[in-house]
Amino acid sequence: MQRRKLGSTGFEVAPLAFGGNVFGWTADEPASFRLLDAFVGAGFNLIDTANSYSRWVPGHTGGESETVIGRWIARRGHHDDVVIATKVGSDVGLGYRCLRRDCIMREVEASLRRLNVEAIDLYQSHWDDEKTPFEETLGAYARLIEQGKVRAIGASNLTAARLAEALDAGRRAGLPTYATLQPQYNLRVRNEFEGPLAELCIREGLGVISYFALAAGFLTGKYRSEADLAKSPRGSGIAKYLDTRGLGILAALDGVAKRFGATPAQVALAWLLTRPGITAPIVSATSVAQLEELVASTHLELDPRALRELDEASGETAAG
Repeated sequence: MQRRKLGSTGFEVAPLAFGGNVFGWTADEPASFRLLDAFVGAGFNLIDTANSYSRWVPGHTGGESETVIGRWIARRGHHDDVVIATKVGSDVGLGYRCLRRDCIMREVEASLRRLNVEAIDLYQSHWDDEKTPFEETLGAYARLIEQGKVRAIGASNLTAARLAEALDAGRRAGLPTYATLQPQYNLRVRNEFEGPLAELCIREGLGVISYFALAAGFLTGKYRSEADLAKSPRGSGIAKYLDTRGLGILAALDGVAKRFGATPAQVALAWLLTRPGITAPIVSATSVAQLEELVASTHLELDPRALRELDEASGETAAG
């Protein structure tokens, strides 16, 4: 499996990351173990989660996904062949997002314990916390790196302006700086990453681990009408994509998929893998069959015609 440098972290990763939000939620522990085994068995190595997964489920308090991953690591007896990435900064009971030093120092210990590791490979600021100076957040990360509890740091959901400010703040203070970014990016949602943010990531050499690679399942073609929204727990959040532009993207995906003997999901991921600056889009699956379909996208090479058709249908100026 071809590996890509993950920014300046020192890690090299296969071109897809597994999104652990499903672990302990739509995939129970046995299913999660099968998925993780299949993912690593296929040559992939980046596993992404967060301390807040899956607080949105009734009865969950957060940390369920990390706990499942930790039990998987314990069962294997090692994790030297995978890169474990988790996040801090979401609301985990305080009522607000927090990247203060005390929050980070408390939450990292809980994540280390749940993950059953001595060090987190990539520790990421999940959301922007405008009330906390970047110097305080990065200072906490510096201490964790010194202690050997974190190996590299990244950010998620930052605008170009705030990411630039964070990088500058770290350099001025002589602190570690973000080596990676997680933005939302897919054929349906392009303008949050393309432009100044993508240009900054490329210029600074950040690894980009994009999330919602399939727009919460919309780009699989599973949801084509209001009646389809009841097909999964995510359906209610997909209604906004069912506009003229969204349906045009699905039509383009269908056409390319038919020509290449692939599925719409595979085509959508293959398109992402050609985009400038992208290191490893995050994908999720709840069955090994779904996972096998997604990982096959890394072997799909789209031709210029296909890329042009997808770009034309998904451009932010397209009808919608």
